[in-house]
Amino acid sequence: MAFQELPQLRGDRLFITDAGIETVLIFEHGIDLPCFASFPLLADEQNTEVMRAYFDDFFEIARERGVGMLLDTVTWRASRDWGAELGYSPEDLEAVNRRAVAFAQELRAEHDDALIPILISGCVGPRGDAYSPNSVMSPEEAESYHSAQIATLADAGVDFICALTLTNAAEGIGIVRAAQAAGVPSVISYTVETDGRLPSGEGLRDAIEETDAASGSAAAYFMVNCAHPSHFADALDDDGPWLERIRGLRANASRKSHAELDESDGLDRGDPGELAAAYGEVIERLPKLTVIGGCCGTDRRHVGAAAAVCAEAFAGRG
Repeated sequence: MAFQELPQLRGDRLFITDAGIETVLIFEHGIDLPCFASFPLLADEQNTEVMRAYFDDFFEIARERGVGMLLDTVTWRASRDWGAELGYSPEDLEAVNRRAVAFAQELRAEHDDALIPILISGCVGPRGDAYSPNSVMSPEEAESYHSAQIATLADAGVDFICALTLTNAAEGIGIVRAAQAAGVPSVISYTVETDGRLPSGEGLRDAIEETDAASGSAAAYFMVNCAHPSHFADALDDDGPWLERIRGLRANASRKSHAELDESDGLDRGDPGELAAAYGEVIERLPKLTVIGGCCGTDRRHVGAAAAVCAEAFAGRG
């Protein structure tokens, strides 16, 4: 599929994603996730059913609001370095990534509805810590690092690759190039600190424009995730064509910084209504926004509230 064919690019329908699956599993279900990795749960039938029920809630929201669903594979941590830290060989990781795609395909088949488009997003995460990046790869190093996982996800049948919580443009460039080589569309989602800048110090506009310049604008679109909308509101005042490249938002429920969240003993769930109102403000400022969902601390309540607000705003664009 060429990225131009992705239905979320048509602009005629809103799409939702799920929320903060890892924080839901940890704080709602008491499941331990070493390295914040959910993919090991696929080896256990009971935990797999917990994840199935988790995703069911978002399909219900999609049906209720008449919006599309972008279904992430649970592979955010299923890359080489994180896998090795968890005791997985390269062969193990290939099998895990394929199992994750198969799980997503099972969910899509269970919720098949001609009225609601469902796409499978091959989820890729950063090589390092998304909250405290300690090194930055070159684009060439990033392409080499991520290519094995991306090629596996593409071969297993995802509709596109979505790289979440990236901290620097060089890694985004490498992922776009790896996806190009694998023949699959890519979506790049950067995270920002409370000052609206990436953890690397790059401005959001700079990161998006640098990624496009170095990859021939090959990414299907960009997103922002793992940050509260208030953290990057000022960055959106920097008007220009780059704003039209942002089509997705998966926000945190909390207004806290990454450092504060990392040091917190408990989960800051924020307020679903307040977060939904913030989404409403963002969708008014981003003319091409078509994808919304959640990240750390959010659950079905946050995404449901945001979907209600954004579906109404989206319909009013007409």
